Amino acid sequence: MRVDTTLAGRVKIINPSPTLAITAKAKKLKSQGRDIIGLAAGEPDFDTPDFIKRAAIDSIEKGFTKYTPTTGTVELKNLISEKFKKDNSLDYSSEQIAVSCGAKHSIFNSLMALIDNGDEVLIPLPYWVSYPEMVRICNAKPVFIRTEAANNFKFTCPDLKKSITQKTKVLILNSPSNPTGCVYTEKELAGIAEICVDKNITVISDEIYEKIIFAKSQHISIASLNKDIYNQTITVNGMSKSYSMTGWRIGYLGGPKDIVSAISKLQDHSTSNPASTSQKAAEAALSQGEEFICFMRKEFEKRRDYACSRLDKIKGITYARPEGAFYIFCDISRTKMDASAFAERLLEEALVAVIPGEGFGSSSHIRISFATSIELLQKAFDRIEQWMNKI
Repeated sequence: MRVDTTLAGRVKIINPSPTLAITAKAKKLKSQGRDIIGLAAGEPDFDTPDFIKRAAIDSIEKGFTKYTPTTGTVELKNLISEKFKKDNSLDYSSEQIAVSCGAKHSIFNSLMALIDNGDEVLIPLPYWVSYPEMVRICNAKPVFIRTEAANNFKFTCPDLKKSITQKTKVLILNSPSNPTGCVYTEKELAGIAEICVDKNITVISDEIYEKIIFAKSQHISIASLNKDIYNQTITVNGMSKSYSMTGWRIGYLGGPKDIVSAISKLQDHSTSNPASTSQKAAEAALSQGEEFICFMRKEFEKRRDYACSRLDKIKGITYARPEGAFYIFCDISRTKMDASAFAERLLEEALVAVIPGEGFGSSSHIRISFATSIELLQKAFDRIEQWMNKI
């Protein structure tokens, strides 16, 4: 007989993933033979390139299957350091880099190292679903900065200033953004950096979608703007999106030595090192992956353009054109349904799965992923358009 126990308070305050219900329902319908088209994916649909797989297989065959240093091998850290210099104009030594079990893990460890009970963490709204839950796990308070579709869901300096209190400790910045695809310009980042330096706010810059960015937009790392903001920024990235390596679970961060040292201690006593074979795969990706990135980015831009062209013709749905990532955040408020009801009916009646916006902070939006083929996008938007005309 199970002994009755009381769960820790930290898990009681965590909200379950809002995507689970719709995802579970889509899987159930698919198992029943229904022709479900998924526009919910949070990962590229492309397979991991063969040269990356080969590097992992070679490492296994050569016996590279033991523990590595907690925050990654020297070889991988050196490649990450080179990547930061080449792509982001950031100079991080190996002591300033920590490799983790995914970018999510890097963000979580950063928050664990930085915030205490009662601290406040600023999060632009809409946000990626895990940011506020991570903050709550740390017994801190997520404070949301509201944004407007008219400004491509980017917050302004006045918005930021209004949200700061004496308890503000951290700002989480995500550019390109999930779920909106917005990209902050150098001028916008400079204004944000000036405020954060003045108010002594640490920035966690989530740059996981850095390589999936479209024409006329440019990715800028906020830490590259000047030495002051460099010293107050943790730059987070990983292999998942750029190299279609979501399941390999390799993320990394660069930041001030004292913070990275604290994160290293956290990993010492939690996960230890990321998988050794995945680290070898990451080495291959960083050293040989540029051609694959270019191919994937071009394909995503074609899909973005197609998806937007279809949405332009559907009455009742509006959106802000994404500049990066592979999502479109769509306003469905004209339907008079909340996002969960909209997503559930769309799935049941049109057999198209999308993610309701409640988990991103908005009950009047849905997130559509265009991480699928043009052929499936065409079929999905045909269904959405027909369904919208009926309702």
